[in-house]
Amino acid sequence: MEINLKNVDEVKLVELSGDVDANTAPGIQKQVLSLAEPGSKIVMDMTNVPYMSSAGLRMLLSLYRRTAAEEGKLVLVGLSEDLQDTMSVTGFLDFFSTSETLEEALAMLNS
Repeated sequence: MEINLKNVDEVKLVELSGDVDANTAPGIQKQVLSLAEPGSKIVMDMTNVPYMSSAGLRMLLSLYRRTAAEEGKLVLVGLSEDLQDTMSVTGFLDFFSTSETLEEALAMLNS
């Protein structure tokens, strides 16, 4: 698992690469939850995430809750068809804003 953190204007960009599972989700959560500050804008680029376990879904839900509590915004980018299906079936897609591209996500957050 590789985690890249960047700032794009006022947006915090988290680029994930690799599987998000019981082994990697705690480390991701540790790094990413701290980004959820008052009014924060966060984009999670998951274009290079082929697999996500239930531990990964819990990590996303924790980030969503923290971001919402801080009145921030969170957008997920580049979800594979498999991840979209899993998140749809479990009801997780109802919580998240999603986009196909990073450009679209940045536009959503800056509008």
